[in-house]
Parts: sequence; C-alpha cells; structure tokens
Amino acid sequence: MAGIRDEILANFQACTGIDDVGDAIKYLEESNWDLLAAVNQTMHRGTQPLPSDTSPDIEMIEEFEKMHNSSSLPSQTVCGSKSNSKMEVTENSKPGTSKPKSCAKEKTLTFYINHLNNEYKINLSELSSFKDLKQLIWEQTKVPPCLQRVYGWKKEPKTLYTTLQSLDLPKENTLYMSPVTEDVDLTTDIVSVSNRMTQTYTLNIKDEIHKKTFNLKYLGTTTILDVKSGIYSLIDVPVRNQQWKGWPNSVKNDNVMLAQSGISYPEHDLSVNELPMKEEKKDVIDLVESDSSIDDDDIEDGIFVDSVRSTKTQRLMPENVTDETIGTIHFAEEFEKRYGLAHPEFFTGTFKDAVKESCLKPAKERKLLAVYLHHDNSILANVFCTELLSCEAVLQVLSANFIVWGWDITFESNKQRFLSSVKQTLGSFATLAMENIDVDTLPALVIIMRTRSNTEMFTIIHANVGVNELLTNLIHVVEVFQEQRRTDIGVEEERQAREKVKQEQDRAYQESLAADRAKEEAKQMQEELERQRKKQAENEWLAEKARKEAHRQAVESSLPPEPQQGTSDGVLKVRVRLPAGKFLERRFQSDTPLQTLLNFLIVEGYPTEEYKVLCSWPRRDLTSMDSKLTLMDLKFCPQETVILEER
Repeated sequence: MAGIRDEILANFQACTGIDDVGDAIKYLEESNWDLLAAVNQTMHRGTQPLPSDTSPDIEMIEEFEKMHNSSSLPSQTVCGSKSNSKMEVTENSKPGTSKPKSCAKEKTLTFYINHLNNEYKINLSELSSFKDLKQLIWEQTKVPPCLQRVYGWKKEPKTLYTTLQSLDLPKENTLYMSPVTEDVDLTTDIVSVSNRMTQTYTLNIKDEIHKKTFNLKYLGTTTILDVKSGIYSLIDVPVRNQQWKGWPNSVKNDNVMLAQSGISYPEHDLSVNELPMKEEKKDVIDLVESDSSIDDDDIEDGIFVDSVRSTKTQRLMPENVTDETIGTIHFAEEFEKRYGLAHPEFFTGTFKDAVKESCLKPAKERKLLAVYLHHDNSILANVFCTELLSCEAVLQVLSANFIVWGWDITFESNKQRFLSSVKQTLGSFATLAMENIDVDTLPALVIIMRTRSNTEMFTIIHANVGVNELLTNLIHVVEVFQEQRRTDIGVEEERQAREKVKQEQDRAYQESLAADRAKEEAKQMQEELERQRKKQAENEWLAEKARKEAHRQAVESSLPPEPQQGTSDGVLKVRVRLPAGKFLERRFQSDTPLQTLLNFLIVEGYPTEEYKVLCSWPRRDLTSMDSKLTLMDLKFCPQETVILEER
C-alpha cells in the first residue's frame, strides 16, 4: 500500500508541479488518494491547470519492451501534451504473446504440479505466460483454469499474462494445485449489475491508425462516451470521427455504462479507426464577380476551382474557432503569409498544452510562456509584427527562453474562447487582467511563469514600446525566471534525494516482507503436506482394518462347530496361553486339521501373520508346520496347552 501511495504522490507532483510534499499529501488525503480528483481539486483552486472534464478515472500504464531480459517490464506515468486526463498507457501486446528480442537461448522450465496425491510433469518455455501454464494444467488434470488455485511460487504471478521469464524461476519447479471449490456453480459468473459497477474492466483497444494496442482499465461505472473521449487524447481522432468494432450489438447509446453494456469481464477486445473523410465539394465560383483577375479565355460558366485567393485581407484566425489546435495552426500559417518568414516559432496546440509544455515540466526543462495576443483593429499591429517581432535579437531571446503561443482576438467569439481557456488553466485573476487589456495597446505579449509551485501571469508587454525597450523587458523577465528556476532546481533535487532514500527504504521493507511471506507460505505448505500424510496413513489403516475384519468373518463362517462337552471319544481340549497371561479354551476332534486351530485364533483376533503358536514339549512352532496335519498327527494330548507369541 505504501508503494502505491508513493507512486500516486510522485505522479501527482509531476502533473501539478507542487514541490512541497506536505501540500501534495494534503490534497491527496482530502481526495482519499484519488489522483484525478486531487488534480481536479488543485486546478479548481486556481493554482494549476485543470484536468480534463471529458474522462473519468482512467488508469493506464505505458510499458516499453526492453532489448535485454528483465524480471519485470518498467512502467512510467505520462501526461501527454494533448491528453485530457492523467492516464497510464500500456502500449504493447500482452505479455507472453510475443518473444522478446534477446540473444540468449530460450530456456525450457519444468513444472511438477501436485494435485490430489498425483504429480503431473509439464515442460514449458520461459517465454510463455501463466495463462499458458494453467491451460496445460487443465489438459492434464481436467480442472478448468478458472477453478485452479496454483501455489508454491517463488514469486507469485500478478496476472494471467505475466511471463514466466519475469518470475526469475529455476529450471525445475514444484507447485501445488487445488480447485477453488469442489461444487462450483458456473452460473455465479453472471453477477448483478450493481456488482459489475464496482469491478474494473480492462479494454484491449487496437489503434488501427497507428498500429498500436492500448490496455486501458476502467471502472464499471464508466460510460462508453467516456472511453471514446479518453481515447481521443491518444489517437487524436475526435469522437465523431471514430469508427469502433467490438462493442456488443445491443449497445445503441454511448451513455451506457460498461457494467450495462454486456462486454466481457475482466477483459474485452476492441478496435478503433478513423472514419473515411467525405470528399469535399468544390465551390462553384462566378469568376466574373470575384475580385481575382483571370484571363477571359479561362472563364467558363459553372467552372469548378479548389480555391481562389480573395483580395480581401484574411484574418489570422477564422470566426468561431472550436478547436484550439486547428486555430493555432491557422494562426501560424496566416501570420507567416502576412508578415514574412522572420517571426517567432508559434506553438501549435491548446492553451493548456502550451502551459504544460513550458511551465509544468521539471525545473531544468522549464521555460517561460509568451502569449501573443493579436487584434486586426489595432493600429500598432503591423509595426509590432514587422519591426519588433522580426528583430533578430528579439527572436533569439524568445527562441532560447520562451514557448510562444499566438491567438487572434479580433472576433469576439475567439476572444471569449481564449478567456475561457485561461480561466480553466490559470484562474479568474489572470482572466480578468487579460480581459481588461485595451485594444489600442494590442498586440501584447503576456508572460506566464512558474513560481513556487504556482503557474501565474508575471507581466504584460504592450505593443507601444520600441525594440530596445521590448528587448530590455524580455531580458529582465528571463533573469527573474532563471533565478527562480535555480531555486526550484535545488528544491527538486532535494526532494528527489529524499524520495530516493525513501524508495530504497521501501524496497528493503518490501523485500523483508516478501521473505516473511515466503516463510509463512512454506510453513503453511509443510503443514498442509503433513495433514495430507496423516490422512493418507489413517485411510490406509482403516482399509487394512476392514480387510482383516472381512478375512476374520470369512474364517469364522468356515470354522466347524465345537464338539459337545459330554463327548469324550476322540475329543481334545486345547488351552491357548495368550501373551497377556490369559487363556483361551476350545474342544476339537482329534482328526481336526491344524489349520482349524489357527482359524480359531484368527477369529479370536490373533491372525497368523502377527502371532505364532508354540508347543512347549517338545518345543516347536506349529505355524511353520504343515497346516493339513491333524492334531492327532501332531501328538496332541487330550488336554494340550499351546503358547501364543507375537512375531
């Protein structure tokens, strides 16, 4: 649990930039250690960028195959610049389904599976998965994988797709398998919707565009629309343009929760592609009425052309921009067309992405953010763009220290769109400051800086300045930023050192805990084996007892009746002295075979294989003699005494 919380804490600090561990833990505890909820909370307080509003808790792990053999696949949490939520992405095939690239020779492992007093030998490649092993156990023991409980591991596999190689197993392994339950009811797999809502589903989503596979985990309460919105940040295809395969036919509404959709649990395979683009219709333009000058020979009624450049001034951004990324691309292209090649390198992406790229990185990689606000109605726009922003010294300072993000607020709709993004990312104070910028002082460079775990507006440089004053202002900002960054780097290095020590302590604790757990499991296993041996010995004893009783009853039924007490002709009286000193007596006919006497003792509970019958004079072992001899042949007296001894 401590390791998981440390990972959540590290991810939270990486995403929010909160360096103070105490503050970070406070936010996480208030959100019950829910990473997304904690990030939301910090963003709404106006100190950090807001997380996505389009996706619920999505946990993804990005794992990359390594060229060398390793005991586990490394993972890292990523916060993509276009991602709307913090996700962990697994971008590879399932473990065990493909061979790693290694020069080492593939090793074959031998497993001895003990089940119900039987041992099954299974040979399997170390590149196989735990699921492959359970499949082979099924073939030999006839116990389905879902009912198998395999224990005795040196290192317990975490999932069915854990590779055997990652467990660092010896060449030969002894494991024990017992069914989960003897009278399992397969219908228990069909649980109620309320139970499914609390379960975690793994969606194996194949990206047909980029030929990648994402293994994403969602709660049952997640809707299909949430899944599609979340995948948008990974494949950069809007929901309306996504083409899916694999959803159940019964799903007709994207607002259906996964628990109600009928998908497979715990895993379900899907694929996503981009809908084919419809061929755009070419506009029919009346060339006579257009502003373009075209030779008369080229004019035809109803001619189709792809585009005709108008003499009317093109805005840097079209009206009612809904996609910020597309808007910034259009802005950069039109800016270059209007003002030439000498201009800052504009960042293309959302405002939130620009803040992440500049301010929300480790201190060593951090930059300033310069937001260039343009307005075509400002008389200073042309001079500022052609004279100041094209100055080589200004461009060098901007390129080395800034991320430059441009936006055209000529149209009111685009201005409101920009202010909405600023409010979500920086809060109300920065929004109010930018909203009150006078059009006559535009264009402007709004400088945004990361200071003391806060991302905030530092200053605004208006267009009514000269080149020297602009350059002086930028250099001053850079000096303040570099001083603050040096402080932040020191704080981060101290925190990383503390985290490294803590991780080493946690690792040592986990290793000790694992050793104790292994000892306890070995002890329980030994006790289980001892119980099984005792039970087996008891069963053998009962079986032997039952056999002896059956034999005794058979001998008793064949024993002739004892002669009557008054009969004296040919009747012998035999006394048997028992080991405890007591005596048994019975009368026999003189022509009775020795076997009849021995059978009498068997009936009395003294079988021949355990006891021997001796005559005192002359001393002889009757049990070693021919059992067909009669008592007369053995020269028994009318009253003979024999001795019974244990062998």
